[in-house]
Amino acid sequence: MGNKTDRSKTIEQLEGIEWPDPPADGTGLVKAVHNLRKRPINLLTPWEMSRLIGQDVGIPWLLPAALEILRKTATDQPLGGFYDDDLLTAVLTRRSPIWQSNPEWTTSLKEIISLLEDISPNIREDVQRFLLETETGVRIECTDTHYRPE
Repeated sequence: MGNKTDRSKTIEQLEGIEWPDPPADGTGLVKAVHNLRKRPINLLTPWEMSRLIGQDVGIPWLLPAALEILRKTATDQPLGGFYDDDLLTAVLTRRSPIWQSNPEWTTSLKEIISLLEDISPNIREDVQRFLLETETGVRIECTDTHYRPE
């Protein structure tokens, strides 16, 4: 994907912003996100990346790394290989401006989706919403039965 980020660095180092310690009564997710920002990107698991991406943390560095993982594992899926739905969901559900500002990421994710032979019913809606939003440029809110622009 041509990303030149030094993945041995942490999100904290790449952002140049050191967050204070999380509040003592913070949720497990808040504490995890604070801690994961201090880990080198190349040591993050797909699950950890999905947690950070889902909170819109480190997007400029994590999304290209996540797309690489998704692309590599997409070709293994038809052979019965593991495919990380959590990471795919976190990536798919980022807001439209991220995709509009980074058309190469959009193209890459569309290619990845086309490689998947069996998309989990749990994330089919997210795939449809991503495809619709990137075609129209309009954020789509999903209700139980249909989509509508936000």
